[in-house]
Amino acid sequence: MNAPMRPADVGLALVVVLVWGMNFVVIKAGVSEVPPLLLGALRFAAAAFPALLFVRAPRLPVRLYLKYGMTIAVGQFACLFTAIHIGMPSGLASLVLQSQAFFTLIFAVVFLKEAWRPSQLVGLVLAGGGLVLIGTAHGVSMPLGGFLLTVAGAASWAVGNIVNRSLSRHGPVNMLGFVVWSSLVPPIPFLLLSWLIEGPAAMGAALAGFSLTAAGAVLYLAWGATLLGYGLWSRLMSRYPASQVSPYPLLVPLVGLTAGWLIYDERLEAVHFAGGALLMLGLIVNLFWPRIAKRLIRA
Repeated sequence: MNAPMRPADVGLALVVVLVWGMNFVVIKAGVSEVPPLLLGALRFAAAAFPALLFVRAPRLPVRLYLKYGMTIAVGQFACLFTAIHIGMPSGLASLVLQSQAFFTLIFAVVFLKEAWRPSQLVGLVLAGGGLVLIGTAHGVSMPLGGFLLTVAGAASWAVGNIVNRSLSRHGPVNMLGFVVWSSLVPPIPFLLLSWLIEGPAAMGAALAGFSLTAAGAVLYLAWGATLLGYGLWSRLMSRYPASQVSPYPLLVPLVGLTAGWLIYDERLEAVHFAGGALLMLGLIVNLFWPRIAKRLIRA
C-alpha cells in the first residue's frame, strides 16, 4: 500500500494546480497585447534562457527534443493561443484542453498498440459526448473556430504524451531539464508562423509597443507555467506513484473557470456546464475506476 503524500507535497501539488489554472487568464491577457504566435515564440525563448545555463540537458536523442517541442509546445500552444485570441473563453479552454487524456488513449492504441480497458471506453464515450455538447453551443460567447482549435491543441498535446512515453526507454529522465532544453525548439517555428500568418508589421508593432502586461504574461507563461509548474510536477512524480499525483490536474479547470469568471466575467451557458460535467466524469471514470473496481471486488 502506498504511503500518503506528505502535507508539504500536497501543498506543492495545489500550487501546480493554481499556477496551471491561472495560465489561461494570463494567456488571454497576453494575446490581447501580442499576436498569439509571436507570444508563443517569446514564451519558449524566455523558458529556455537563462534556465539552460543552470540545468543540464538529459542525454537523449535530438529527435525526441524535436518531437516534444513541435507537439506539446508548438502544436498545442499555437492552437490554444490562437483559439483564445479569436474569442474562446479562457475558462472553457482550460476544460476542453483536458480532452487530451482521451486523445492520448486513442493515439496509444494507434501508435503503441495498447489495449483499452472497458472503463476507458466508457470514459471516452462520456468525454466525447461532453465535447459534442460544448461544441454545439458555439456562438458569440464561444466561436466554433476557437473550440475546434482548442480541441486540436488537446490532440497535439496527446501526441506529445506519446513522445513522453518513449522517454522511459532511456532510463530515468530529468523532466525539468528535458522541458528546458526542449524549449529551444519552438521559438523558430513560432517566429516563422508569426511572420507568415500575422505578418511582419504586426510583429514589429507588438515589439515596439511592448507593455508591462505583455512582459508579465511572457514571464508568467515561461517561468511560472513552464519552469515552476513542470519543475514541481517532475519533483512530485519522482517521489510518488503516478496514481497518487495524477488526480490533481483534474482541479485545473476549476481554477481556470473560476479565474475566467472573476477576472473576465466569462459567463457560460447551461449546456457548457453539462458538457463540462460529462467531460470531467469521463476523466474521473478513466482515472479512478480501476481502483474503485478493486475495492468492490475485495468487499
